[in-house]
Amino acid sequence: MEAQLTRHIASDEPRVMVVDGSKVVRRLIEQLLKAELPGVTVLCCETGAEAKQQLESGVVDFVTTALRLPDMDGMELAAYIREHSPQAYMPIVVVSGDVQERLAARTLTDAVTDYFDKSLGFAALAAFIRGYVRPETKTTGDVLYVEDSRVVALATRRMMEKHGLTVLHVVSVEDALALLETAKAQGRVPGADVVLTDVNLKGDLTGGDLLDRIRNGFGYGKGQLPVLVMTGDDNPKNQAALIRAGANDLVEKPIEERLLITKLLFQLRVGQHLRQQVSAAPA
Repeated sequence: MEAQLTRHIASDEPRVMVVDGSKVVRRLIEQLLKAELPGVTVLCCETGAEAKQQLESGVVDFVTTALRLPDMDGMELAAYIREHSPQAYMPIVVVSGDVQERLAARTLTDAVTDYFDKSLGFAALAAFIRGYVRPETKTTGDVLYVEDSRVVALATRRMMEKHGLTVLHVVSVEDALALLETAKAQGRVPGADVVLTDVNLKGDLTGGDLLDRIRNGFGYGKGQLPVLVMTGDDNPKNQAALIRAGANDLVEKPIEERLLITKLLFQLRVGQHLRQQVSAAPA
């Protein structure tokens, strides 16, 4: 059963539900999804009640919902889907303009797979959804990966390399900082396309310290050098502290491959796009 569900999520004819009170927004997302995902079926719903009814008509591969709907909260709809969906796993993403505040406050519930900041634009949302239902098989990008467990590192590195990523693995924050310093001295700023780091590491410095050095020491912003932090700590206060310190996103342990790769590819695309914009801008 699990293999069938996994295969269905990666279907060549995915069914994506879009729940938003705005007809204009629904139509725009539908058009962008059909451009990004040939063969996709887009189920547009204005209200939570419509979404509930639509779910009874067949399996859905992915749900994106606005945080505020005409008849209910998007979080309420997500909880309902989790309780009533026949599938073991269905990605549910909440689209909102105040994602960073809610992420920092950790007010997104376990019913939600991920979030998307509306300010990034609906074209980026369509690409984000594509990453879930039809992950790219080949992607170029350098990942600076900080993990002191060689067993965990080997498995996670294979996940990333399988998707075409180049992995620069180091076992300590000190080694990661040395690589970034060398890259800066050689004019290869910022030295990687994205950083993936564990929180708790051997040595004097932690993943939090690396985050601080990247944001405040090197001065690299979230767009210039995205940082994903892996953590097994489900304490909301500790997670919120990492977000406030400058983490682009968190990846909870144990690592789920599809979620990790989707988040990595998304941050890679956004970061590379922003760097291209900066380099193309007139001096």
